[in-house]
Amino acid sequence: MKQIEYRRAAAAQGGLLFMRNIEGVAYGDQVIITNHRNQKRNGQVVQTANDVIIIQVLEGTDDLDLERTWVRFLQTPFSVSLSIDMLGRVFNGLGQPRDARPPIVSTLKRNINGSVINPAARAYPKEFIQTGMAAIDGLNSLVRGQKLPIFSGSGLPHNRLLAQIVRQAKLLNEESDFAIVFAAMGVSYSDALFFHKNFEANGVLGNVVMFINQADDPTLERLILPRTALTVAEYLAFDQDRHVLVILTDMTHYAEALREIATAKGDVPARKGYPGYLYSDLASLYERAGRIKNRHGSITLMPVVSMPSDDITHPIPDLTGYITEGQIVLSRELHSQGIYPPINISPSLSRLMKDGVGKNDTRDDHLRVANQLYATYAKASEVRNLASIIGAEDLSAIDNRFLAFARDFEQHFINQDESQERSIFETLNIAWDLLSALPATLLSRVSETDLAKYHHWEGDK
Repeated sequence: MKQIEYRRAAAAQGGLLFMRNIEGVAYGDQVIITNHRNQKRNGQVVQTANDVIIIQVLEGTDDLDLERTWVRFLQTPFSVSLSIDMLGRVFNGLGQPRDARPPIVSTLKRNINGSVINPAARAYPKEFIQTGMAAIDGLNSLVRGQKLPIFSGSGLPHNRLLAQIVRQAKLLNEESDFAIVFAAMGVSYSDALFFHKNFEANGVLGNVVMFINQADDPTLERLILPRTALTVAEYLAFDQDRHVLVILTDMTHYAEALREIATAKGDVPARKGYPGYLYSDLASLYERAGRIKNRHGSITLMPVVSMPSDDITHPIPDLTGYITEGQIVLSRELHSQGIYPPINISPSLSRLMKDGVGKNDTRDDHLRVANQLYATYAKASEVRNLASIIGAEDLSAIDNRFLAFARDFEQHFINQDESQERSIFETLNIAWDLLSALPATLLSRVSETDLAKYHHWEGDK
């Protein structure tokens, strides 16, 4: 395809390069900018309207002499070279190495924009994924092909949680490990180093493809990176028949980059200054996860969303919740009590849990036990609120048992050591140990068979 090169851009402002009266250029096309020192910069067409072409320059427009700057339109979107050799490697958002090793050489290249999976070709997500974390496996189970975000906040340990999930995630009935595609946007140098060293120390780096965009890296690269990562995930899942777990962190940094570029282009802002197309833009990423009929591989997605001011109604978590199939919510209150992982089960939800647990997947009592834990913890929370008003000494004996249950549930079920991996059967047994502190008459969500088999209430001692 013939490439077009022009000289003398009309203007440059805030990382944007403006060109006029240019034909044959499409939105999303890749651009190479060469300055008067013969130094090259990458760019992408972000707007084509009213005879004006706007180019977002990844490395910025500082020091560009417009009269001596050449702009080459490659007439093709950004693409990434694909190979199984990408496992164990670290790249930037464009797919260029960040690990001082040679670039990937492959005849297979694909457009990073990809496309969402055709609904008619989708297979329903199922098959339980064991993360080794009781609060997720027992109460908010993840299934293969699901989109399950983590809603976090500033200072909460979502990085540690992600690293643990990457180390431990597995399917119960298959020996093959997950291939992990880990995409970090706008992270600090220390966070990027933490993930790399953690994966390396635990021997999982060889099964991980890492894409890193640090806080001081180009803003536009933050928008390109998750698309590059998902293109690699699609290759591993649907070309190589691997089960792929994709981690996107942090989608708030992604959305802020989108807002920054939208503002610079002059797009009309919507809620909190984010562009009106934020929903469709997020959906174009999230909906690339899933399973395809008659394909062995799958893409399971766990994006991280940092909630500004811990506000779950903020546009980013709010829209993410509409697109995805549940959420894991981290609690600042539990974190302050030293509980790890500080998962707040009350607002947490996995909408597809019912399709991945039960007799043929985990254990027959799993869903009923989860419902009972939710109901009992909700009752205990009501008792806690009552105790804060009238005092614990005025509570009934049963209410005090609920208080004790809430304390033990948080300390022994939710809380677990960062190096501890619990099987789903250990998780369910711990749940029954906690429920056995209450008489069977208070446990209405489990069956009589469950009670006879697992409940060991000994009455008042």
